[in-house]
Amino acid sequence: MRLFADLHIHSKFARACSPQLIPENIDLWSRIKGLGLVATGDFTHPYWFDELRNKLEPAEPGLYRLKTEYRRDDSRFKPSDGGEGSVRFILGTEVACIYKHKEAVRRIHHLLFLPSLESVVKFNTELVKRGCNIASDGRPILGLSSQDLLKTLLEVDERGVLIPAHAWTPWFAIFGSKSGYNSIEECFDNLSKHIFAIETGLSSDPPMNWRFSRLDSVALVSHSDAHSLPNLGREADIFEGDEITYDTVMNAIRHSNPKAVAAGKDKNLPTKLAGTVEFFPDEGKYHYDGHRLCKVSLDPEATAEHQGVCPRCGQPLTIGVLNRVYELADRAPDSRPEGVLPFTSLVELDKIIAEASGVRGRQTKAVEAQYWNLVSAGNGELQTLIDAPLDELSKITNANVVEAIKRLRRGEVKIEPGEGLKPQTSLF
Repeated sequence: MRLFADLHIHSKFARACSPQLIPENIDLWSRIKGLGLVATGDFTHPYWFDELRNKLEPAEPGLYRLKTEYRRDDSRFKPSDGGEGSVRFILGTEVACIYKHKEAVRRIHHLLFLPSLESVVKFNTELVKRGCNIASDGRPILGLSSQDLLKTLLEVDERGVLIPAHAWTPWFAIFGSKSGYNSIEECFDNLSKHIFAIETGLSSDPPMNWRFSRLDSVALVSHSDAHSLPNLGREADIFEGDEITYDTVMNAIRHSNPKAVAAGKDKNLPTKLAGTVEFFPDEGKYHYDGHRLCKVSLDPEATAEHQGVCPRCGQPLTIGVLNRVYELADRAPDSRPEGVLPFTSLVELDKIIAEASGVRGRQTKAVEAQYWNLVSAGNGELQTLIDAPLDELSKITNANVVEAIKRLRRGEVKIEPGEGLKPQTSLF
């Protein structure tokens, strides 16, 4: 069994998120995108937790599924295999920790996972006891340190998991240039042994993380951080195995770091993390250094030339992910440590169709018609882009679209500078 998983999404109760993010629609769009496992998101929010408790039911140990009476279908999505599978939900959320540590204000986002609704109730109760306003936002701001948060999670349930979110982004990440740390140990101290994975985020990819040797004992996972339904699955984990439960998923991640894989510690697992699906990091919001107000975007070399200040207004630049990787890296850019997992970088299917068809807008009727035909034929967007036989796709779309998907699979993607240094991906 091969399964795509997106373990970082949000609900309608999170700031700047679509009101369409409800369990029924998340289940439907997970099927459209080809996801077999998706995080619930936002389980600390009382109203969202009530929706989860009312609309989900237990499936495999530690996982849930949407109750049959809430299932929705879309007449445009007609999978060629005759069925749409059954999406599993894992109880996962993102929280923001803002606190002072080692004479600096830290703003760190973390992903949290728990194996049962009962554990979530206990955890949320503990947060309230500590004065946290968990009803303020789907991604609440907690006045807890990263260490205190992890300690609380493990005291509630020893199977709880914390994974630092979008680990390199400037403002809200464990390695972020504005408020982060230089290592996992600096952040978590004697609890560091419990941090066995980091989320790479949209602005970095595995090769960038391979340059940091201290991450050789840490797994790399990738998720969408979706704030809307169409963004589900834009990054994902790929699991392979015969058994999908909360524990097998977490054990697969725990044993997928380069050192463990090189030592063969993943070989006898019932389920393995086989790789990740990646966004092209050059297109990530925080990949380059910049000053948003002046619409300035610079690579690390240009930032050095301008001595770290905006060439238009003279204010300090926000140091982005690429520059931060350069700062902490102890390996060359082309390093590939033993035991690293493969990854696939993708472009969204509707964007491919629009470019290949010579259509300027991605939401035109012509693009939409081809999109639904293709995701139906491939049994999901991810499957269409990665696995679907090209000769089958050629029966339902034009030759340019098929050629574009072929080039994407071969990695023949052109990345050209756009406004500032914001790149644009192209397959032609």
